[in-house]
Amino acid sequence: MRLVLALLGAVLLAIFATTPPGPRGSDTPATEFSAVRAMADVRAIARAPHPTGSAEDAHVRDVLTTRLRAIGLEVSTAQGSMDAKSAERLATWSGSTATVPLTNIIARLPGTDPTLPAVLLMAHHDTVWGSPGAADDSAGVVSILETVRALKASGPQRRDVIVLLTDGEELGLSGAKMFFAGDPLRAHIGPIVNLETRGGGGRASMFETGDGNDAAVRLFAGAVRRPVGTSLSVFVYKKLPNSTDFTPAKAAGHYGYNFAFVGRPGLYHSPLATPDNLDQGALQDMGGQVLDLTRALAAAPVDPVAKIDRVFFDIFGLFVVHYPPVFGWVLLGAAALAWGFAARGAGTWRDGVRGIAVTLLLPIVAGVLLYAINLVSGADGPVNYYDRLAAIPRLQVQALLACIASIGLVRALLMRHRLDPAGWTGAAVPLLLLAAVAQGLAPTAAFLITVPLLIGGVVALLSERGVLADSIAVVLAAIGIGHLLAIGFLLMQAVGPGMPMIAALPLVLAATIAWPLAPIVSRQTALTAALLLIVAALAVALWVRLDPVAASVAVYSKFGAPH
Repeated sequence: MRLVLALLGAVLLAIFATTPPGPRGSDTPATEFSAVRAMADVRAIARAPHPTGSAEDAHVRDVLTTRLRAIGLEVSTAQGSMDAKSAERLATWSGSTATVPLTNIIARLPGTDPTLPAVLLMAHHDTVWGSPGAADDSAGVVSILETVRALKASGPQRRDVIVLLTDGEELGLSGAKMFFAGDPLRAHIGPIVNLETRGGGGRASMFETGDGNDAAVRLFAGAVRRPVGTSLSVFVYKKLPNSTDFTPAKAAGHYGYNFAFVGRPGLYHSPLATPDNLDQGALQDMGGQVLDLTRALAAAPVDPVAKIDRVFFDIFGLFVVHYPPVFGWVLLGAAALAWGFAARGAGTWRDGVRGIAVTLLLPIVAGVLLYAINLVSGADGPVNYYDRLAAIPRLQVQALLACIASIGLVRALLMRHRLDPAGWTGAAVPLLLLAAVAQGLAPTAAFLITVPLLIGGVVALLSERGVLADSIAVVLAAIGIGHLLAIGFLLMQAVGPGMPMIAALPLVLAATIAWPLAPIVSRQTALTAALLLIVAALAVALWVRLDPVAASVAVYSKFGAPH
């Protein structure tokens, strides 16, 4: 019953963490962000696809310049030429080799101290071929419009706020490259806030910063209500080949913040990415965070720059925990002590070895299951990238079933009944060693392992020590497992179609927290449950495999073609 209660609480917390707030209505105070007000602009600019050079994109630029002037900003445009690679991609879409100029829109909301570097709000106004782009990137554009409208209604800001709506992002970041390569206004730019999407909903996350983000993260944590962001995503994004308009800004030596939401992934570059299909809660989430952050940046007397990075992560989208990287060693030491005391005088060394074997075997079994079942779902041959994105909700279900099944298999193979306290600590030992390696090599990402281990150690200390201690252990386990469920959910959205094995790490961490609460289950029961879950996962995988190609796929995409 203890584990059931903990898992129920974990699921509820994970749902809360990954669900955006409801949209605020048109009666929201003028100084606050309203998704309902912003949706009027989405409908105006996302009525049809508007790739670079199209008549529809020219119409969108007219709408945006008129809207910015109506808010009270000084507006201008800057034109330039795209490079050969961008021109080739546009020609592939359109079938025309005609030369098309790039047109960036630049607007300025004057501050009271023009000597301070300005805050730059950036999004792109172009779409891919065939998509109305209500999310990518109309959601980013209108979030900026509603933000500067709210700032204007609040009265003068200390810093200038500059709006840059770039052209040609979908062709290779062309407009951003043009601006940061030589626009005279670049010298006046301080902190940058870039807005992107890859999907049509979900919580908006601050997933990338500039280097040396210590002060920037502290400002973000203190300014934003219901913030979402982790230093893990910052670390991982540096290793990925992905890019946004923030990429040339960073390359030019600028710093700042990058926001995006990735829910409803099937709508990425989709002909179905219409205003009616955009999650207004995601728009509210992005705009609300950006307004809070921009207001704080515009009021700051100095730029939030530092020479070191900071560890940070949000707690269910309610607030941000942050600390210097060296403090990770303190948390790791506390976790090791908690597990050590939990095992004191309980069990034998053989029980500890069994626990170590469980933790070493579990990710292997889970990884093999996740990989094999993903092949059954269609990953064994050429795939359409956008079709796989549309399948992510089902791929998440099959991954969850495979993960739970792997626990049953490992339990049937290695446990007679359940792990005892020495076994709990044995199960934590490989992860403590892994956390030490991560703390040494990637300290801003190590919290993913260290914090659950600390929570698990406290759960192990409290488990079976009375009603009050057990109740606290259940609450802590719900928090720790819920946090890992939310992270696993987002990881599967980000890279799950190609790398479902990534779910094995949150799984083994969650299992380590859960072992002290686990009930006695026979090997036969565990094996039977595991086999039933595998059958269910295979059924979902076959559903994905046999389904027709989703109607949401990008019109220019092909099977096996790069996206």
